[in-house]
Amino acid sequence: MLLNHKYNFLYVHIAKTGGTSIRSVLNKLRWRCPMYYLMFPGHKISNMCGHTTASKFPRHAGVIAAKEMLPDEFFNKLYKFAFVRNPWDLQVSSYHHIQRERPELLAHIKDFNEFIEYKFDPNRPYIFHFDIATKLQSEHLIDLKGNIIVDFVGRYETLHDDFQTIKKTLGLKDVSIPHKRKANDRKKDYREYYNSRSVDAVAKHYQQDIDLLDYHFE
Repeated sequence: MLLNHKYNFLYVHIAKTGGTSIRSVLNKLRWRCPMYYLMFPGHKISNMCGHTTASKFPRHAGVIAAKEMLPDEFFNKLYKFAFVRNPWDLQVSSYHHIQRERPELLAHIKDFNEFIEYKFDPNRPYIFHFDIATKLQSEHLIDLKGNIIVDFVGRYETLHDDFQTIKKTLGLKDVSIPHKRKANDRKKDYREYYNSRSVDAVAKHYQQDIDLLDYHFE
């Protein structure tokens, strides 16, 4: 997550939803915030000691972490936003990301559908951070009662248009989102990757996301 006192926002970063591009814009705003000069040493110390000081929000923490840690009055005044992505498309992005960054994890897997089968196999041996995209996107957005407590949920599919809404709300000028980590190794249409079993496997695991965020395979 990114917290900015000057512009009064909290960005909840969900993996594989354009977050690298969004952070590249929002990170530049940190140094305009006087509070960040106090936050920066704490962030560095947190990094040095393996985050045991709990003085920095984890990169992909859910909004509930901020709600529990921040004073209610301050939290409620923040403009809280996040971006989500079609769960089936997200799996394709995650598959290619692991191929590029951690290919050894997929050495025994021949294709995408086998990747999905392995990923959601309850008997799969535990692998630390095999795929961070296994976590439900909706869990980043809700409180302990299951209510969405962010003010705006943008969509990866309309990333640039939705970010314009955020810019207008926050009064940001002269900022635009570049496209980071563009994958040149994937087919354009995510549906071309799937067979019926893998479609169902994603639907089962991400049912809460599909219902709450109104996503469909087609």
